[in-house]
Formats: sequence, C-alpha cells, structure tokens
Amino acid sequence: MLRAQFSAEDRVVLLRRHLDEGVPLTRLAAEAGVPVRTLRRWRARYRDGGTVASLQRTPRSDQGKREVPQELIEAVEGLALRRPAPTVAFIHRRIADIASARGICAPSYSTVRALVAAIDPGLKTLAHQGDSAYRDAFELVYRRSASRPNEQWQADHTLLDIEVIDEKGRTARPWLTVVLDDYSRAAAGYTVFLGAPSAEQTALALHQAIRGKANRDWPIMGLPEMLYSDHGSDFTSTRLNRVCLDTHIRLIHSQHGVPQGRGKIERFYGTITTELLPHLPGYIPHSTRGRPISAAELKLEQLDGILETFIVSEYNQRPHSSTGESPVQRWGASGFIPRMPAHPEDLDLLLLTVATARKVQRDGIQFASTRYVSPVLAAYVGEQVTVRYDPRDVGEIRVYFNDEFLCRAVAPELAAEAITLEQLRGARAHRRRELKQQLRDRRSLADALPNDTRYAPPATLEAPLTPPDRTAAPELPNRLRLRVYETD
Repeated sequence: MLRAQFSAEDRVVLLRRHLDEGVPLTRLAAEAGVPVRTLRRWRARYRDGGTVASLQRTPRSDQGKREVPQELIEAVEGLALRRPAPTVAFIHRRIADIASARGICAPSYSTVRALVAAIDPGLKTLAHQGDSAYRDAFELVYRRSASRPNEQWQADHTLLDIEVIDEKGRTARPWLTVVLDDYSRAAAGYTVFLGAPSAEQTALALHQAIRGKANRDWPIMGLPEMLYSDHGSDFTSTRLNRVCLDTHIRLIHSQHGVPQGRGKIERFYGTITTELLPHLPGYIPHSTRGRPISAAELKLEQLDGILETFIVSEYNQRPHSSTGESPVQRWGASGFIPRMPAHPEDLDLLLLTVATARKVQRDGIQFASTRYVSPVLAAYVGEQVTVRYDPRDVGEIRVYFNDEFLCRAVAPELAAEAITLEQLRGARAHRRRELKQQLRDRRSLADALPNDTRYAPPATLEAPLTPPDRTAAPELPNRLRLRVYETD
C-alpha cells in the first residue's frame, strides 16, 4: 500500500501497534510498505499532537494554482472566445509562438485545455452562439408553481407527429390544443383539429375544460384563476379576452420569443409523442423528415377518441414523476369545490363559436341532417334563430334568439349518446452586462496579439518584374495606319 493511500485513521492504527503492543517500526514498515523514516515522522507528529488530526496530510500551498503568466491566461481566454470557436490545438500553437517570442516558458497542451475548459460557460455561449442562446440556457426564469388546483391553467398548441385521413380521403397532420392544470398536471380539456390553430379551437378546448364531463373518470372542471399562454393570435384575440373578462379569469402571456415557463405543457406533449403516437398507424418519427413509417388509417374522429382514452385512463391516472401523485388524485385531494360559471349559457355563447342561422319548423330545427326538438321551440315556429354547437358533441345544440339564450334542443336519436419579476429582470440585465464587458475585454486582448506568422511565406529579396504598360498604343506600320487627307 502506498503512503498516499493511508488515511489519518490508518496511520493511528499503525502507530498504536508500535506504541501499545511494542511492534518494531522495521516490522511495521515491511508489512505496510512504508519507509521507516516515514513512520518515525508520523510518530513524532502523533506524540506532539496526540490526535488523529495531527496525522492529516497537509495540503500543498500551491494546490489548484498554475504557474502560467497572467498575460498568457488572458491570451488563451481571448482566443477561445473568438467566433467561430478555434480548436484547443490551434490555441496551444498560437500561445506557444507568443510565449517563445516573449521569452516565456510555453504552457503545455493540457494546461491550455484546462484554461479553456475553465472559462465561464455562460461567457462561452454568449461569445459563440449569441444573446438568444445565452438567454435560453443561462438566464434566470420566472417559473411560478401553482399552490392549489385551478389556480393556474396553461394552454398551447402542437402539431402532432402523425397523419390522419380527412373528409376528402387525403392525408394531413392534425393539431392538438391542450388546457393543463399547473398544480396537478391534469389535462382539463383538449381539442384535435385540422388546419391552423385559431381562436375557435382554443375556445372549444377551454369550453371542455371548464364544463363538467360526461366521463366520470374525468372530474377536472371549473373556472381557473389564471390562464397562461403564449402570444399567438388566437390567444390574444378579442373573443378570448372577453371570455376571461366576463368569467373573471386573469389572462397571462409569456414574453415574446421566450419559451421558458411553459415546460409543463411541453412535457405533456412529449408524453403524447413518445408513448401514444408510436403505436398508431401514420406515425412520423423525427428521423424520417416528415415521412410516416406506416400508412395513415385513422380518421380525425378516431384519433380524438384515442386521445381521450389515453388522457383519461392513463395520463391522468398514473403517478406523475414531479408530484409523486396521479393528476386526478392531486386535483381532488384537497376536496375543494371548483368555481363554476354563474350562467352556463353565457359561457356557451362566448366559447361555442361555431354558429349558424336556422328557421324553426313545426317539427323542430333541422341541422346537419338531424332533427332537434324542444318544448320551448313551439312558440317560435317560423322565427330565425342562431344555433351554436360543440363539433364533438352534436347530441344537443344551443339555440339563441336575438343573441339571448333560448333553450337546448336535443336530437332524440342521439340523446343516448419569492422573487419579483422586476428583481429578476434587473438581475438578468446586470449579468448580461457583466458578461458582455468581459467579452469585450478578452477580445481586445486577442486583437492586440501579434499577427500569426507561423506559416507565412518568406519574403523574397528579388524585385518583382515591372509589368508591361498595356495602356500605351502599339506602334503600327505605315501600311496599317489610317490615311488622312494630309498624307494623301
């Protein structure tokens, strides 16, 4: 065993055998593989101190320090922070040339590599990748976690990595809009659709999230205190602002171009992409550049049903890795009563944006090749009314007369069916100013270094040949000259 492998306790055990049991030092030295002179030095230190601490190894005074001149360290940092980032081998060659020119001992390759690795990662990211990459990777993020259910909901869209068959038999990639409870991670509502995201699709997802579900295993409902989304046109629409104002929901948008803070809903999308979609026909892995690995077979309605089954039966029921509880249990564990709209019909008017005009007939309202009836309609035969409906539940429609809720009409054959934001911004701005000042200092040092002449061609001693003057007109023979009257 080497001396460096002996701890202070091991040294005490050896010395106690010598002091208490009388074992000679020569025998202990042979058994432990330690020189007798070293054992005598340990014995003297132990007798003076009398404790285990007296046998601790004394750290070197220059531990962690490099005998490299400060000017070379700054030169290494200045070269490493240039864009594009040079290799360590290039930096080592340049530093070796500079040290040789200044009569300084050149640092080794490992020393230069260690100096480059010791540069602040944030400073390197800012130097090589710019402000956006530094912000996304290193700036403080104001992540507010909800303390109770329905305190904050998040809403966002994603383009699913799957192809479905539309009404015309063509393949298309659907979009998914999800409303997620921040506290429990439970999916409160969603909608899947074809075409670009719009305020109508957002309203439908929010409508499903707020209203009670027919599925008893999906109890998430009620009005949230806050709705957090990005700056998409559908989330900043006048309609959604009116919905939040009338239902006393505080609408919050993330900063432009700053995706942090929506990681929980992005993680939900990752779960859908990795755990559900690979098992469906028409799945598009990222490595195939938009090409599905199998032919599309599902229609949009079928994918809608599969998503609801996965959300209700699997995602909302299993324990979440961050909370340790299933989203449904965490949402209802406190036994709170969710805040519901005072007038559900007004919520339908605001959120069910799919509207169409119809005339009340004697047998009810004909809509989508289906007859909808209600006793209230008997007094409005021949009147023009507005019909609003949920595209995913056509078992009933909402009927409005002069923008006032009239009744619900049912289709009989379908009826069975700790730091403030200001402080955070100030800290981020201060940190960025510091890094930019360091970056300017390092780059100025690198610019002040002598030019790289390591492989420059040697200067020639011969004077270059004088190129012929091509501007002067060539001398032509008399027979080729232009004849003028004076020469005739």
